[in-house]
Amino acid sequence: MEKKNCSVVTEFILLGIPHTKGLETMLFVLFLPFYACTLLGNVSILVAILSSSRLHTPMYFFLGNLSVFDMSFSSVTCPKMLLYLMGLSPLISYESCVSQLFFFHFLGSIECFLYTVMAYDRFTAICYPLRYTVIMSPRICGALAVGTWLLGCIHSSILTLLTFTLPYCGPNEVDHFFCDIPALLPLACADTSLAQRVSFTNVGLVSLLCFLLILLSYTRITISILHIRSTEGRRRAFSTCSAHLIAILCAYGPIITVYLQPMANPMLGTVVQILMNLVGPMLNPLIYTLRNKEVKTALKIIWHRTNHVPES
Repeated sequence: MEKKNCSVVTEFILLGIPHTKGLETMLFVLFLPFYACTLLGNVSILVAILSSSRLHTPMYFFLGNLSVFDMSFSSVTCPKMLLYLMGLSPLISYESCVSQLFFFHFLGSIECFLYTVMAYDRFTAICYPLRYTVIMSPRICGALAVGTWLLGCIHSSILTLLTFTLPYCGPNEVDHFFCDIPALLPLACADTSLAQRVSFTNVGLVSLLCFLLILLSYTRITISILHIRSTEGRRRAFSTCSAHLIAILCAYGPIITVYLQPMANPMLGTVVQILMNLVGPMLNPLIYTLRNKEVKTALKIIWHRTNHVPES
């Protein structure tokens, strides 16, 4: 009877970042450059890859995909957060909340799968250099890219359906700066134990499986590198993998902290989510450009052409 008499929630109120009342303007000034740098950095990498024929290889094909996903992932939550910090309405419609949760986990899981594919690409390049172009043919690369999309869609659809098949009768205040599972489930007016268990298991299995495959790839890579006789050869091999390893650590740390901790800490979760949404996507372009001569060279050529400066 209680369920029949209660009103159905048609919109949610995003309460934003906890314990920051009165600091909205300062946070807006702080976060806006991060988001702008994320867009600028990833667009730069994408333009460099598309414009330079030397970068039309599997490694840079997947790096280009990563840049697209980083921009999209950050754009799922940051614009709404920045608008809220500007003093605009914190309201978000039910449908927009569903979309936000779906695309957040869709793009986030794709990034995990993409890191795994990139690890396989590096494993193939170092362990089977003579067969690399055959194993990582354009057709295989395309299939792997499409596979990450499909797996991400399945993963996110399960989480979204579990979350929004539950009835939401009120209250409608989401104690977070965007719609996510840990913040929404306490608002449901029904038993959420199944959704909690499945979401925990789903996120945990995806993260663990991807991490184990990456670990396996890099174990084999390390063994192969140690068998390289020349010091220069070992240095170059390690150099091609170091950027990827740094990016993986930046990606998996927040996932473990937010979704796989036994006792949820809302404040810690919010801080880590901000880092994951703002800082992580901004760091990837820096990681891959500062440690990659080919990308830096391509960007320099574009800069010279744009400004009509003779190449040195």
